[in-house]
Amino acid sequence: MQIKPSVLITGASSGIGATYANRFAKRGHSLVLVARNKSRLETLASSLRQENDINVDILQADLTQPEDIAKIETRLQADRKIEILVNNAGAGLAGNFEQQSLDDITQLIILNSLTVVRLARAISPRLVEKGSGAIINVGSVVGLVPEFGQTVYGATKAFVLYLSQGLSFELLPKGVYVQAVLPAATRTEIWERAGADLNNLPPLMDVGELVDAALVGFDRKEAISIPPLPDISQWDSYQAARLAMIPGFANNHAAKRYLEG
Repeated sequence: MQIKPSVLITGASSGIGATYANRFAKRGHSLVLVARNKSRLETLASSLRQENDINVDILQADLTQPEDIAKIETRLQADRKIEILVNNAGAGLAGNFEQQSLDDITQLIILNSLTVVRLARAISPRLVEKGSGAIINVGSVVGLVPEFGQTVYGATKAFVLYLSQGLSFELLPKGVYVQAVLPAATRTEIWERAGADLNNLPPLMDVGELVDAALVGFDRKEAISIPPLPDISQWDSYQAARLAMIPGFANNHAAKRYLEG
């Protein structure tokens, strides 16, 4: 029987991360679960081992701290059984841009963007060497909609989307699949942690439905999966419009509209 690769999941103690852990466990994958809350990780790991007869390791880490990020990088570099990385850990930030503290903004950027890059960089050389494996980066539709007013959070998620597209362009020809998952509002603890008013939230997608849809996209090898989007032709049109602009970027003179008085 072929042994399935191990999956490392960040932000695995609750919400989307815990649901990914449950789904991959049911598929027979051994897991490495990463989060700050050790007691939650232990409880989840125990139930997954018992229900699915798999190996589950836990790594307590705060992925805003350099030494903890380095610890997960080391595991990704050294553990050749890990061939799937789920970059899920993330946070939101309440309030308007001018009201948010610089420290909070910095921590958000580290967690939502820098850590995603560092962990993807840690595992990708091994995956390229093997010619297989996958990186799943959990972003957000907010990264496409500055009109939502979540400026820094949205910017970090736009970064995750661009990073995923760039990695897909570079790594897919070498056998490594990269998927960006773009949820909309989903029923997780991120809202309360960000200080959001729960009475003013939009309708929320069930986290199980989100992850199940994202895994359908994963099985289909979609580069970008947007579970809440009803009409995928809208995304296709968006992509086509973006690609149509590329030749114009090569012009070595300013466009005519800038040369007219």
